[in-house]
Amino acid sequence: MLKTAVLVSGGGTNLQAILDAAAAGTLPHTEIALVLSSRPGVFALERAEKAGVPAAVVARKSYASPEEYDEALLACLKEHSIDVIVLAGFLSILGPRVIDAYRDRIINVHPSLIPSFCGSGFYGLRVHEAALAKGVKVTGATVHLVNEIPDGGRILLQKAVDVLPGDTPETLQKRVMEQAEWKLLPEALRQLTKELDGENAAE
Repeated sequence: MLKTAVLVSGGGTNLQAILDAAAAGTLPHTEIALVLSSRPGVFALERAEKAGVPAAVVARKSYASPEEYDEALLACLKEHSIDVIVLAGFLSILGPRVIDAYRDRIINVHPSLIPSFCGSGFYGLRVHEAALAKGVKVTGATVHLVNEIPDGGRILLQKAVDVLPGDTPETLQKRVMEQAEWKLLPEALRQLTKELDGENAAE
């Protein structure tokens, strides 16, 4: 089983989807070994505690530079012998040191159909505000590998979600989470860890 860290910055609804999948036995190659938050006091840490998963806070504000923050992240990940990283509402951009250390082992969920409404500055409600402003009829979510370009890594899974008349950014966000994000993220993690576990077995 591959030791997986879920990186969070807020409530942790995508984390909960992963914890639920693990509890249901649908992540046979995955051990959720760490929940790492960039902010103290967030509800995601309570979710981790309830699930019996070790948690840590590496607060972005505690470090003077992005480089120092990356070093602190790497130290925490290595301390827990992490193999795979899931970004689940993690609002800090990972730097090249972390990406290099976990090349093709970091996945992120983004609340749009990449390449629409993605890249620097597109996160949270901003994505859904932009989709509604553009007048699109279909949006969705994407899980992709993480590289040095924000939302630029190889796409693993996508799912479309209808935009409905009268939608607000909040109602659209909720529907995209329920219909796409919470389904795609555990499935992408299942596929990735199965593939990596197979590679490990072959070595």
